[in-house]
Amino acid sequence: MGDSGSNPRTPRHVAIIMDGNGRWAESRGLPRVKGHEEGARSVRAIVRECRKRGLDALTLYSFSTENWRRPKAEVGALMTLLQQYVLQERREILDNQIRLKAIGQIDRLPLFVRLPLQALVRESANNTGMTLNLALSYGARAEIVSAMRELAEQVRRGRLQPKAIDEAMISQHLFTAGLPDPDLLIRTSGELRVSNFLLWQIAYAEIYVTDVAWPDFREAELEEALASFGSRERRFGKTGRQLAQRPQESVS
Repeated sequence: MGDSGSNPRTPRHVAIIMDGNGRWAESRGLPRVKGHEEGARSVRAIVRECRKRGLDALTLYSFSTENWRRPKAEVGALMTLLQQYVLQERREILDNQIRLKAIGQIDRLPLFVRLPLQALVRESANNTGMTLNLALSYGARAEIVSAMRELAEQVRRGRLQPKAIDEAMISQHLFTAGLPDPDLLIRTSGELRVSNFLLWQIAYAEIYVTDVAWPDFREAELEEALASFGSRERRFGKTGRQLAQRPQESVS
């Protein structure tokens, strides 16, 4: 993982804050769960499209640590939808060589969700296509705290010198270890915040915010986000002039 300084037209890793399901439903006079159900259809469409486009990874902010504070009925409906997604999409995930990962405090998920989720993670572990990374009961601050505790324990045991800790080592102890950092962060439904999502990993991500609520975010909206990404100059702290003056590769 790291800062390549390149400007590919297609990102390797897209991360999405899937926002607006409840408001989408309420604006139509529907129960909030109907928004989550329609949002699940958007998940299916976007996963397929990203796989077709050859992305290395897609991370979806599916359920945050803060979401446990929502009404019990809504949380229960979300857990049921998650279980249904894992069971219904199992065949497509395996047939399309998608590797499923789940990051976050997975042990907090109810067993009826956790067991089929972990089973599919194991079944798909050797798939070589796109990684679908579901952030579940996830919070970036908790993730960073977990990584720091692991490193601190190694220092306490004398296995690690504090001076040896660098950015790469911290990245290796995050839940996303082994994945490239997101190139593009998409947030739907117009809110202008990152909501405790991948705080370390999005240091140099391009951010794209759309007013479209997640249930209405489909292939055309993804195309707009990717087109916006492709039009940007990614400088990684350098100036545009420095990038323009990069020496051409020598011809032997």
